[in-house]
Amino acid sequence: MYRYDQYDQTIVNERVAQFRDQVHRRLANELTEAEFLPLRLQNGLYKQLHAYMLRIAIPYGLLSSAGLRKFAHIAHTYDRGYAHISTRQNLQFNWIKLEDAPNILEELAKVQMHAIQTAGNCVRNITSDQFAGVAIDEQIDPRPYAEILRQWSTFQPEFAYLPRKFKIAINGAREDRVVTFIHDVGLTLVRNDADEIGFRVIAGGGLGRSPILGSVIREFLPWQHVMSYLIAILRVYNQYGHRDDLYKARIKVLVRAIGIDRFIREVEKEWAHIKDGPSTLTAEELQRVARHFTMPAYETLPAIDDSLEKLKQKDKSFANWIRRNVKPHKVAGYNVVVLSLKKNGVPPGNINAGQMEAIADLADRFSFGEVRTTHEQNLVLADVRNQDLPEVWQAARADGLDTPNIGLLTDIICCPGADYCRLAYARSIPVAQAITDRFDNLDYLLDIGDIAVNISGCVNACGHHHVAHIGISGFKKEGEELYVVSIGGSQGNNVVFGKPIGSWFAGSQIPEVVERLIQVYLSRREGDERFIDTVRRIGIDPFREQVYGDQA
Repeated sequence: MYRYDQYDQTIVNERVAQFRDQVHRRLANELTEAEFLPLRLQNGLYKQLHAYMLRIAIPYGLLSSAGLRKFAHIAHTYDRGYAHISTRQNLQFNWIKLEDAPNILEELAKVQMHAIQTAGNCVRNITSDQFAGVAIDEQIDPRPYAEILRQWSTFQPEFAYLPRKFKIAINGAREDRVVTFIHDVGLTLVRNDADEIGFRVIAGGGLGRSPILGSVIREFLPWQHVMSYLIAILRVYNQYGHRDDLYKARIKVLVRAIGIDRFIREVEKEWAHIKDGPSTLTAEELQRVARHFTMPAYETLPAIDDSLEKLKQKDKSFANWIRRNVKPHKVAGYNVVVLSLKKNGVPPGNINAGQMEAIADLADRFSFGEVRTTHEQNLVLADVRNQDLPEVWQAARADGLDTPNIGLLTDIICCPGADYCRLAYARSIPVAQAITDRFDNLDYLLDIGDIAVNISGCVNACGHHHVAHIGISGFKKEGEELYVVSIGGSQGNNVVFGKPIGSWFAGSQIPEVVERLIQVYLSRREGDERFIDTVRRIGIDPFREQVYGDQA
């Protein structure tokens, strides 16, 4: 993984010192809260319902074991012993004292981590495929490009005050696991007919109160021009984006307002002035960064381990874990292991300090010292040998990380909701836990099969409910927390927004609603159809009728 050079480390150290002084002045009332607000947001510090929340950047989801151990130390020392993985592959501490924030950032700097630009109207943490570099369907490794864009976007003065936040995702695989179409800019690495590498560029996507799918604005952009083209996009956004209305400030609204054709013309016109300038990437620079992402020292191993097959036949729990939580690796004899953070009784995406330390140990012993975060709020060990799978499973089991539910109904994506967030209208975590309680039967879950359930506590859609097979979104009416249920959403290569099945429900009704939706699917599915396939084939009316009965 990428290691800081002297420039990276100096920048992060200087930012810590700068923020320490800003916090000192705020605590001494030399800065008002209004004056302090943009300063703390630039350092990832939010003021939430009960305390400050600090969001740590995990660039393109790649984390060292040393970084994870540092998170454990921070959780023990400055928080309440746990943290939360976000849907943008970052990590959040929810119980931070303002006076402790500079100390935490100083601790993070020692392991080459920071919270810079995880908040505010700037280019946010760049996300990528959690299986980058090891996925069997990967065409081009996106990590060197993601790192280059991370360096370029950090403290980019021209784009430090955008109309609104700006999110970029990069994919290099056939399967779009980063959902490029719901980002402000989505980049997919491709090859043209001449076998040259470039990007398909998508712009204007986003969720929130007005979900919009992005549009392809360039089918093929030579990789050398990715920075200059992004500069052109951001300049057009800076010039024409709304600044007078928070709800119209995202680039998706601008693209819809002026039309995709005009947007493309404006971007191309701006790009023509800078396309061959100093922002053009060179092969030397790409190679310099790419050297940080060379293949680990893989052993030559047999593709099949007979002892694993015997253990699977002997132990059903191990077999289920292999079936759901272990993914194929492009190198024979290795596997990608997904550690579930969706154990019953624990808020989805939460991880305690003891688990962090245990996973760091596993990463050092079995996965070249690296851990990945996913936008589904789980963790990944990307390079586990066949022969090590039983030991990794036993260790995961000891720490409550072995739930064999990846991709199943209880692998719920869930924002922190109104238990923590000042913006949320309704609680998400209790709803997720109630659904998990309702479906706490692994055989039943396995029979249901692949299904995505996502929950957001408000229209901001941090739980990505729009692209879930079953999406649940909270709102408040006359002081009561209520929820709208949608079905038919999907991500990947066929992104579709779900459609509401009808009017709202109380939180206590949601598990029963989900149960009735599942009953329709199980009674109407054909062959090996997944839930989403059945919805597409028969439409939402049978589901609505089952849920609402005579009211449908």
